[in-house]
Amino acid sequence: MLEIVRNQLAIDMNCKSEDFLKDGIVFCKAKSNEGRRMFERQSPFLEIATMGKSTVVSSDEDILVKVKPLLESKTREDIFVAPFLFGHSLYYIPDCDRIKEVPYPNGFTICVKEGKEIHELYKISGFENAIQYDINHSRPDALAICAMWDNKIVAMAGASADSSTMWQIGVDVLPQFRHKKLATSLVSNLAIMIMKRDIVPYYGTASSNIASQAVAYKSGFIPTWMCTYKNIFDGTAPYACDVKTNFLPN
Repeated sequence: MLEIVRNQLAIDMNCKSEDFLKDGIVFCKAKSNEGRRMFERQSPFLEIATMGKSTVVSSDEDILVKVKPLLESKTREDIFVAPFLFGHSLYYIPDCDRIKEVPYPNGFTICVKEGKEIHELYKISGFENAIQYDINHSRPDALAICAMWDNKIVAMAGASADSSTMWQIGVDVLPQFRHKKLATSLVSNLAIMIMKRDIVPYYGTASSNIASQAVAYKSGFIPTWMCTYKNIFDGTAPYACDVKTNFLPN
């Protein structure tokens, strides 16, 4: 699974899979390669990722020539707090020594939806982390497990087909049904269903979302890579105006 992840990230970032096993920093020119995970890309594009060893910096060429002199002498930790970045995502894949099928909590009815069957779930709001709510999405919903209470869906884990080799899992539990081990059972069992199809399930969360990280760990996942979420080059930095207004001299 680690090799599949390295290969996928290499396609996404237009580098070599072995670049993630190197020491130091690897700079590469970004390219929309065939087979990449179809996430929306900012323009100008800059993404930085690490699997624990090297730090891979992928960027549009006109940005790369400017950020390379700024980053090439920095440590990995300093790179990830560069002022032109904001937001980090942590990604997990199953730990084969720990992941297992988990019994669902008593009293819940479980149903599985696949492919176009998932479209009927789009009429139910509140599960935006689990399903896409878009029949034409570039990363289509592939598989979902729902937990029902009194014939009402109260929790859902879904997997989007982000590439031919990797499906991403997301989960939502209605507030009044949390802390009942629903998220853990849904995520772990969905992951095993995906693995049986010879596809790597992965789970992503913001670096600040401790509750989501706990679900990943309890579900038998292990942290595998980290990447930047966005950059500020398109003017979307969330506090740019506040900093200029409140902290910088006139």
